[in-house]
Formats: sequence, C-alpha cells, structure tokens
Amino acid sequence: MDLWSKKVRGIITQVVLIVCSSRWATRGEMCHSPLVSSLLPSSFRSSSQLSSSHGPGFAKLNRREGAGGWAPLSSDRYQWLEVDLGGRTQITAVATQGRYGSSDWLTTYLLMFSDTGHNWKQYQQEDRIAAFPGNSNADSVVQHKLQHPVIARYVRFIPLDWNPSGRIGLRLETYGCPYNSDTVSFDGHSSLLCRLRPKQVASENISLKFKTLRNSGILIHAEGGSEHSLTLELEKGKLLLLLRKGRSLSPESRYPVYLGSLLDDQHWHHVTVERHSNHLNLTVDHSTMWVQVPSQFTHWDHDQLSVGAGRSLGSMRSDGLNRNFHGCLENLVYNGLNLVDLAKQKDQRVTVKGNVTFICAEPVFVAMTFISPQSFLWLPGVTQPSPSGLSVGLQFRTWIKEGLLLTFELPNQGGVLWLYLSKARLHLQIHKSGRAVVELSTGSALNDAQWHSVDLSSRRGHLTIAVDGEGATAHPNLFPITTGDKVFFGGCPTEGSSQKCVNPFGAFQGCMRLLTVDKQHVDLIMVQQRQLGNYSHLQVDMCGIIDRCSPSHCEHGGSCSQSWSTFHCNCSGTGYGGATCHSSIYEQSCEAYKHKGNTSGYYYTDVDGSGPIRPQLIYCNMTEDKTWTVIQHNNTELTNVQILPGKNQHSAHFEYTAAEEQLTAIISQSEHCEQELTYRCRRSRLFYAADGSPFIWWVGGPGVGQVQTSWAGAPPGSLQCACSLQEGCLDHKRHCNCDADRTEWTNDSGLVTHKQTLPVRSVVLGDVHRPGSESAYRVGPLRCHGDKNVWNAAFFDKETSYLHFPTFHGELSADISFLFKTTSSSGVFLENLGIKDFIRIELSSSTEVLFSLDVGNGPLDVRVTADFPLNDNRWHHVRAERNVKEASLRLDELPSATLQAPADGHIHLQLNSQLFIGGTASRQKGFRGCIRSLQLNGITLDLEERAKITPGVQAGCPGHCSSYGSLCQNQGRCVERSNSFFCDCGSSAYTGAFCDREVSVSFKPETSVSYNFNEPMANELNGSSSSSLSSSRNSDMTLRAENVSLSFRTGQSPSLLLYVGSSSQEYLAVLLNRHVCRPLPPSSVFNQPAMSSGGRMEDGAIYNTLEVRYRLEGSKETEVLRSKVKNLADRQLHAVTVRRLADAVSVQIDQKPKENFTLTSDAEFNAIRSLVLGRMHNAGDVDPELARVASLGFTGCLSAVVFNSVSPLKAALLHPDTSPVTVNGPLVRSVCGSTTLNPHAAEATHHLSGHSGSVGTGQPLVNNIRSDSALIGGVIALVIFVTASASAVVGRILYSRKGTCQSQDIKAEDGSERPFSSRADSSRYGVSEKQKEFFI
Repeated sequence: MDLWSKKVRGIITQVVLIVCSSRWATRGEMCHSPLVSSLLPSSFRSSSQLSSSHGPGFAKLNRREGAGGWAPLSSDRYQWLEVDLGGRTQITAVATQGRYGSSDWLTTYLLMFSDTGHNWKQYQQEDRIAAFPGNSNADSVVQHKLQHPVIARYVRFIPLDWNPSGRIGLRLETYGCPYNSDTVSFDGHSSLLCRLRPKQVASENISLKFKTLRNSGILIHAEGGSEHSLTLELEKGKLLLLLRKGRSLSPESRYPVYLGSLLDDQHWHHVTVERHSNHLNLTVDHSTMWVQVPSQFTHWDHDQLSVGAGRSLGSMRSDGLNRNFHGCLENLVYNGLNLVDLAKQKDQRVTVKGNVTFICAEPVFVAMTFISPQSFLWLPGVTQPSPSGLSVGLQFRTWIKEGLLLTFELPNQGGVLWLYLSKARLHLQIHKSGRAVVELSTGSALNDAQWHSVDLSSRRGHLTIAVDGEGATAHPNLFPITTGDKVFFGGCPTEGSSQKCVNPFGAFQGCMRLLTVDKQHVDLIMVQQRQLGNYSHLQVDMCGIIDRCSPSHCEHGGSCSQSWSTFHCNCSGTGYGGATCHSSIYEQSCEAYKHKGNTSGYYYTDVDGSGPIRPQLIYCNMTEDKTWTVIQHNNTELTNVQILPGKNQHSAHFEYTAAEEQLTAIISQSEHCEQELTYRCRRSRLFYAADGSPFIWWVGGPGVGQVQTSWAGAPPGSLQCACSLQEGCLDHKRHCNCDADRTEWTNDSGLVTHKQTLPVRSVVLGDVHRPGSESAYRVGPLRCHGDKNVWNAAFFDKETSYLHFPTFHGELSADISFLFKTTSSSGVFLENLGIKDFIRIELSSSTEVLFSLDVGNGPLDVRVTADFPLNDNRWHHVRAERNVKEASLRLDELPSATLQAPADGHIHLQLNSQLFIGGTASRQKGFRGCIRSLQLNGITLDLEERAKITPGVQAGCPGHCSSYGSLCQNQGRCVERSNSFFCDCGSSAYTGAFCDREVSVSFKPETSVSYNFNEPMANELNGSSSSSLSSSRNSDMTLRAENVSLSFRTGQSPSLLLYVGSSSQEYLAVLLNRHVCRPLPPSSVFNQPAMSSGGRMEDGAIYNTLEVRYRLEGSKETEVLRSKVKNLADRQLHAVTVRRLADAVSVQIDQKPKENFTLTSDAEFNAIRSLVLGRMHNAGDVDPELARVASLGFTGCLSAVVFNSVSPLKAALLHPDTSPVTVNGPLVRSVCGSTTLNPHAAEATHHLSGHSGSVGTGQPLVNNIRSDSALIGGVIALVIFVTASASAVVGRILYSRKGTCQSQDIKAEDGSERPFSSRADSSRYGVSEKQKEFFI
C-alpha cells in the first residue's frame, strides 16, 4: 500500500504540474496579440521622413503601402519612430522587418517606453544589454520576446546600425494585451487611512507599484496595539523597509532594510514584501533581498494602515517631519485586500484624507543625458546685458566628481567663465585678461546621483552661485557679465570644430533638466528637433543614469562606489580580494599554511574560500609531524565542581572561538578530530545508578548538538569509559573507574574522536551532591588534523580519459583553483560548455596556461607565460577568476594576467553541459598527469572518489618531494607519503615540521654533555659501510674527515665550545681564547711578514677569537688554527663551521669569508671515543693548557651542534633514554637566536655630527657662511697642518712598536660568568712551546 500510495501521489503531482503549465502557457499566449496592425496612421510619429510615402504610418509589419515602410530623411543615430498604443498596455514581444523591396533595414536598435510620450525609459534585457539584433534583409521578420513584459502606452524604436549598403528602413509590430489597474494619486498632503482586522498571523504579503519625482516620502505605514510598526518609504531614492518596536528612536528599537536606488525617476516600480515567520523577502523590480528578521520584530498584529503618509488612524501619531508621498500608487494589495479599489468603492474601512484622485497625474519634466566624454549641448546666449543681470540655472544628477557643467565666453571682454564640478563640489572660475582670477566654490558630495539645483547670477556688482538654494557664495564683481552668443553645457565640441569652447576640467556625464538662460526655460524638445541650438552624443527626453551598485556586485561586505561607466569595490578589512571581493586572501586550512612553509602560530583561515563563511583566527600547531588545528573555548582548565545552594547538579556550557559554520566545516574536511574529556572523582559516579540512568551526560555534535551517554574513549551511547574497552577499570563489574565509587581520587579520561559527536558543547554532572563527593572536569580544546581537500588528487594516464561532474554554476562570480603536475606539453584541465557560453582552462604549451571563456560578448583568452617549464613533473598552482568586471589568471607566484569585461555587456555565465575534468566532451586535447585540490567557488571536488569508478583515471597522486622537498631545511630529508610528505630530521641538528626549530641549550659552568661513540656510529661518521677497518686501535674508529657546525652565544673567554677525544690521545677542540697583541723589539719589526689592513691587530689590544686545535698523532705537538674574526665573546649569536678533509681544514664564522689552513700532522683521526660540550670532568688525555680551559666549563647558549651526522644536544634533550649521552649539571632548553643576553646589544644611537645649532630649520647648512670667511679659512689651514704633522709622528711611533698577538690570561669582564683568579700570571694560558699558531 505504501508503494502504491507513493505512485498515486507522484501521478497526481505530474498531472497538477501539467495543468498548471498549460494554464500558464495559455495565459502567455493570450497576451501575445498584435497591437500595431490596427492602429491609425496618426498613432505613428518619427524624427523625420524621407518623403510623404516614407512616413511612419507605413511602418506596419508585412505591409507594402507607400514606399514599403518608414525611412528617415537622414540615416544617423538621432532618428526614431514612435507608436502610440492608445492606452497603457502590457507588451510582451516586438518584431521588425526591413522596408519592402529595398536594401534598407536595421541591424541593431534600441527600445524605449513611456506612459506620457515624455521621460522615456530604455528597455534593458538581462545583463543590462540594451541593443536588440535586427534584420539581415528587407523581408524576413525577426521577433524578440521580452524577458520582462513592459507596461507602457508609447513605444519608440531607435536605430543603432543598419545595412551599410542601404539606409534606415523599418516595418514593425508589438505584441501584448490590454492592462487594467487601480491607480491613486497623492499630492504630498493627502492619504488613505485603512482599518484592518487585528490578528497575529505567521505570514503577510504586501504588493504595490509606485512612481514619483520626489526622492523621499512614506508609501505605507502599518501599526497595531502592540506598538510594532512597519513602514515602507523612499529615502534619497532608495526603498526603506523599517520595522520598529515601541516609540523609542534608539537603534535597538529599529530594524531597517534598504533596497533599490534612483527610484525617483517617474517610472513605475514594483515592490513586494513577503513575510513567513521570521523570514522576509523584499523585492524591488527584479532585485530580491532575503532577510532573517530578529525575533523582537516578528510580532505583526497591524490593525491600522496609512497610505501616502506616516500618520496612523485614530491616534494621529506622527514621527516628526512631514514626509508624505507625492506621486502615484497602483494595485496596492495588503494580505489580499485591494486597498485602492476599496477606496474607490468608498468602503467604510478606508478613509480618504485630502486631495486624492484615482488617476495618475504626471508632471512633465524633459531631461537629457550626457552619455559620453564627447557629449555637449550649446544654446544661444544673451548678447545684451539684462537690467536685472545675468541668470543661468539647471538641475543635474551624476555619479562623477569632476566635469564641466557650463561655460561661455565674455563678449568684448576677452574672458571666459567656467562652472564645473571638482572633488564633488561646485566651482566657478572667471578668467579675464588684466584681471585677477575669480574663484568661488560651494556644496559637497554632489556626486550622490540625487538631483541638485544650481543657480548662477550676476547683479548689482555681485556674483553668486548656489546649490539646492543654500550655501551661496558671493564675490565683488567689478565688471558686468553676459553669456555671449553661445552657452555650452556638459562639454565642448571636439578639436577642429569652429566653435569657440575650451574645457580644461573634463566632460560631464550625467543628467540635466530645467535649464534656464536669462530666466527663460529652455525647450529641450526643440533642441531634440534641432530647432534650437545643437548637440552631440546626447539623449534627450530621458535620464539614463544607472546605479551600478544596486544591486551591488561587491561580495563579502565590500563597499561599492561607481563612476559613470563602471563600479569599484573596496575590499579593505573584508579578508577578500579581487575586483569584486570574491576570492579569499587567506588559506583554507592549517595544512595549506604549513605547505607554504609557515610555522606554528595564529592564522586567519577561510574554510570555504570564496564561500559565505567568514575567515576566522585559528591557532595552527605545526610542531609535530601532523598539523593540528586547535580551537579553544571559554574553559579548557581543570575545573573543580562546586554545587550552588538549591542545585543538585552542575552544568557547564562551552563557547568556542570559531563561529558555528566554521566549526562544522573544519570538522567535516579534517581527516581526524579529537577532544579531551577528563573527570577526576572521589565518590562521584558517572553512569552507574540503581535505575540505570546516567549521572553524567554531555552534549556534542553539529548545531545544537545531541545528548551523549558515553565518556571519552568509548563508543557513543555505550554508557562506558575508555577503561572498559581496555578491561582495566578499578571495579571489573563497572565500566568506568569513577563508578567504583572509591573514597580515594581516581579519574576517567580519554579522547572523543567520533566526528559526529564533536565539538563538546556542554557537560552536566549529577552525582556531586552526596556527602564526601568531590570532582573536577576538563574539556580540552578541539583539535583536528589533516585536510582532505589539500591532497585530494587524480592521475589521468590517457588523453581520452576524464572525470565528469554536474554543471558548474558560477553565473556572476566563478573562481577555480587547482594544482597540477605533468610531463606533457599540453592538455585541457577543465571545460564546461553552454549553448554559446563556455569556460576552459588548459596547458597550451610547456610554458603557458590559457584561461578561455565566453559569456555572450565573444571569446576572451587570458594567458600567463612562465620563463620555466611547466611540464617538469612538479606541482604548479593555477588560480582563475571570472566576475562581472574582469577575468584573471595566476600561475604559481607569477603576476596575474587580467582582461577587463565590457562595461555594458553580458554578465551571466550560462552553462548547461557536464563539467569535464582532465579532458573535453570531444575527448580531444586531454590532460595527462595529476590534478590536485580542485576547488570551484570554494567547494572541493572529490576527484579521488570519482576516479575510483572511472576507467583511465587513478585516485591519488604520489611524488610530492620534488615540489616540497625544499621546505625540509638544515639537512632534513623529505619522505614521501601516499597523499602527503614529511621531513625526516634524524640527520639534522634541528627539529620541527621542517627541521627548522633549533635545539638550543643554556649552559652553566658546571654543565657537561658527553656523547660516547660506538663502532656502528663510528662507521656512520666515517661514511663507511664496512665493519672491518684496517687499524688495530680501540674499536678501530678512524676518521679522515670531520664536519663540525654549531652556534653559540657567550660573554666568556676563554671557554671550550666542543671537544672530541680519542683513546689514542688525539683530539679536536673548538674554543674561544683571548689574545693580546704585544710589540716586538724594534730590530725585528721589518722582519715580520706583511699583513693586510683587514688583518692588522693593534698593539696591546685584547681580542676574543676562535681557535681550532688538532692533535692527530699523540706523540706530536698540537696545531692551533686561529681565526682572524675578532670579538666573538660579545653575547651575540655566532655560527661556526669547521671542515677537514685529510690535511685541509676550513673555518667559517657567520657570513665572513672562509679561512683555509693546512695541517702538518697525520691526516687520520684515530680511535675516536667521545664528544664533550661544556665542562670536561676528565681531561687527562689533553695538554695542561687545554685542560685548564676545559675545567672552566662554558657559560652561555649552544645551538645546532653537529659532528658529522651526530647531534649531541638533540640526543640529550629529545632522546636521552635511547642515545649514548651523559648529562652532568643543569641542562636548560633555550632559544639562542631569539634574544640577546645583553638587552642593550641591539641598540644603536644615531646622531648628527659636524653641525652646530638646530637641524631642520629650513635653512641649508652649506649657506651658513659669515662675512669673515677669510679669517676662518686661515685658521682651518693651520689646524690641518698641525694635525697632519702630529699624525705622522704618532704613526712612526706606532709602526716601530708593531708586534704579534699571543694568547694571554686576561681577567674576565663578568665575574659571574668567569670564575678566574685575579692572581693568575700573564703566561698561564699563553702559547706553549709545543704548539704552532696559524694566522691567515
């Protein structure tokens, strides 16, 4: 029966749909009757006619009377043909045909509509396309169904293009049906007051049409006994829906919604308000806004409604100023009641106040539109001064900040006057030869597209300009001003014209009306008919201004501004970028940040890219192999349970730092999520109760969450804890430790890992009120790792293979991003087709990516060419975006390529085929290689799942180290995973996700770290794979090369940095030592080898330098290799690298040049035994002088210590139990590179020297020469001579005392760091006779 019922319901539904479709189709067919064929010739007008037989009355479709159609006197874009349909009519289609038997036809044309024969409105199709395609010959009929039917009485056809081999010729027809309506007109002081039945309903509907010339006025105002009110009104040409609670004027009591603009254009506008519970749809014309109404404004019980005014019935309340509506309303329906019809029928529920008429009385204002920078109008001026003075006036509206309003020459006075906009203010300039420039300005923000009135007058010696009747500015005028023979409005004729007009301020683009010259109104209809003045690129009898920001194409809260021809989006502070603020500037996950080389920290993440979810600040923990996304909440600490009086349970609610939609998205796209739950208890149970009900429960999961009755580590709903699964609970009869009900403290803890139960939203604890009960709980932060989107990939191994997905819907905005790698030189990544539109991204060559699309304006190709091969089997990132303003393409980190879209072209991308990935519908030019992380408008396509069921395509794509291996630093090794990679830091002295975190230790004088080498380790150090080495010494550990690197920071010298010893009394030591340059006897001065200026050391100076000491044969003397780099005990971080290969040794400190040495002893380092950092507790095998230094220990910070492949600090800190390392004394982990030991070491003082007096007074110092410069010059010459003589004497003395530097026992600067004795003799740590010193 259930299956049968479903079939019956399905059949009934199909029948209803068929009947409704037939009804709608019939209704559409009923409103498609010819409207022109039966009209009299007097219903036709035209701009001109070639002859009486070419008149407009012959322009009926398929008729051959006269000359077979209409043809104007001249063929240009200022011609038009107009049809009067006799009354307001619903027009659904138009058709055109050329003039019979001729070569005259239109190829494109515009449609205009009007109710009065004035104030025309241009019809625009979808995407604001105005032009209609016309004919290709004189006989065929081309018909266009209007996407949105038009209600009008007059129709005007304006030719744009015509057959180039003929002229303009036209026969036409319009289709539609009669239109009936209930209309009411208000004069600004009248209104309708309606009584309604008060009732609280879940939904309400309001529908009406209006037209007006005023930019403000209340359309309807409804209120009820609960003081909730609704108001629909115009505010500066925009529709405002205002919901109010109470009579307060505070922002909290108001909920405004704005939609539409430029609604004061004296054209009909359709408004609907639909409320369903707390959701509301507001529609103005073809724009709809969906609004979620706050709960305090959802109580609608309106029983009184005022139409045309804000005053309600009975109480006569008003909200202040008179904002009554002045204009016409039509078909006003409130919850099914036609209020205008009730008023016409004099229904007792409706009261008429003031002068209300039931026809639309329309004033006639003829406007004109300056549509381009070439637009201008000139009119005859007034050559004779009027007794009352000069007077010029106009009204304008515009979006532009700059532009000329009017200009004229001053007759017989050699001057010119300009009235213009600059920075949205009104400016006046008068230039007259021999006179100062007259400049006036007034007004502000005049580019707001509102109508502004301007008056210019000159009388009684004063010149005045005024805007909107206020802010007039006057200036004394000493000469009379007249307009001359011509006045130019909006601009000047092009260069080469005989007209005398100069415009240094740019052309005006916008609308003007109500022009007056010498207080005489200008008849613009005469201007249109070329009977008065002249013009170019002007649309007369219409204002064609467009609000390109309504609706706004700026996404994600970007603010929209516009010029005459385009709009601009300000994306500051939104987190998004691009021409329309569409694409997120942030990565979508911590995983994505990590693989751009970032380290742990707080990052803004945008989980859905260009989707609606806002970016959120998230902590990314990248210290481990896995990258963790950590989301905190308001209480992650262990919290003791305290019962309030009168309460028998404790509850806690958790608020997370991420928004709800962000939480859901993060959990969904992560590979794994977890959250710690801990319960410490003493006589406080979790689940065990006599009646079987749990004492504790928690709420988790998406949305409001669901009640969970298990504890962390156990399956959902199991009433168990983790110890039960491990069979380790304190009471084997119970499933939780706390259920044992012990008097001693115990706990149940674990991780919640079931994603459908995360995050934990609240916890309720019940067994907490018994005597002796104590408990504490902790809910840790939400932690997730793995981004399923980042590594989602597919491999296409054939050119004919592809994946297909549903049609991509990116009508107004589309962003596409993905990574690819290939060895092929070409192939299509992605393609989606429509009837005419398409979108495609392809690798067009081995160095070029091509983004092709067509939205109806013709194909566009955006290319990015790289100077490196793209078929190198490495990952490359492609990001393409298309919006209503532009198409852009970016490849890796190369600059973006961008192509602008036409300002008034098609904007909707209409696709209908399947989306093909890796190929095309024709199975040609397919892509061979890998595509990964493919996202369309922020949504990741699951390539792997689709690849599993598609032949020729494999899920996943290994081989990431070729692209990301460079992220592994400091000798870290990149290791492949199936869908990722990681850095193996085993052979590096560093740790972290990218082997970039230094392992640093703060040493005290007593600290010692010893690393003992065994035979396998020695083989590894020596690079040998054999265990049998030809030597008889202990364990046969022999090295022919060493590679030592470390970083240090200290103020101690001398000090031992590193020591490597052997069982055969051989060693390597790296240490800091102090040296004093002592003078030599004068007899030996000239026997010293020459030294460069960079290596010279001053006599008696003390230097802390690095020494490398080698003793490679126990019976021979120690060789000392001393660096020339000085002052290394300066508490700054220094990096040291020592490399030996046989007898060649190199030393490099920081970024200084490498220093090379040659050893004289055996090239083998035999029987190495141990490595020591810090104090040596057993220094019996070294010479006494080194032993004394080693016994002092090291005070400071050591970092990144590596001896060949051994990292002793890393072993001591991270693997002390598994490494052959011994630590004595305190060993504290530190960060050597983060701060300096001396807090003032980084300070620098900048000052000016050589100048006296103040600096910055505006006077150049080189000019501060007084008149007695001759005297000063003499003094300076004498001083220079004396100084030079003294320098020569001192230099000779110093040169005679030149000596060599020797190691000295110098008292430490810091007694706390250097436990040296002040009584030590000067030769205690000097160079022994068995040592050799090398200076290079």
